[in-house]
Amino acid sequence: MDDTLAQTQRLKAAIHFTTGQICQTIAADCGREFSRQAIAAIAETTFRQCDTFAKDLEAFARHAKRNTINVDDVKLVSRRSTALSTYIQQKSEELASAHQEQKEKRRKNTVKRKHQDTEGDPEQNED
Repeated sequence: MDDTLAQTQRLKAAIHFTTGQICQTIAADCGREFSRQAIAAIAETTFRQCDTFAKDLEAFARHAKRNTINVDDVKLVSRRSTALSTYIQQKSEELASAHQEQKEKRRKNTVKRKHQDTEGDPEQNED
């Protein structure tokens, strides 16, 4: 149990640090400042939202009788935020396209190797 608590504290610290970095960047761009309390509130809200997302993702996969969370679960959890949903849909399509391209390259390489193997085989060329 102590290990889980330590991991949670490290995760919260990392989120707080990253939130601070993002706030500093935004502040520099906009000529504004964020108070420490505002950064802490944003970080805590972010942590809680991620916790909610994680629980929802687990529930969606469990409902579908799966042990693995997939992209459809992520799309479903993002449904309440149009911007997030659009972004995830776009990234999903990019990943699917890249995966399809890799698959086609592997298939072409396999066909090419098989063709080279049969050309180099003397028993195949004795017709």
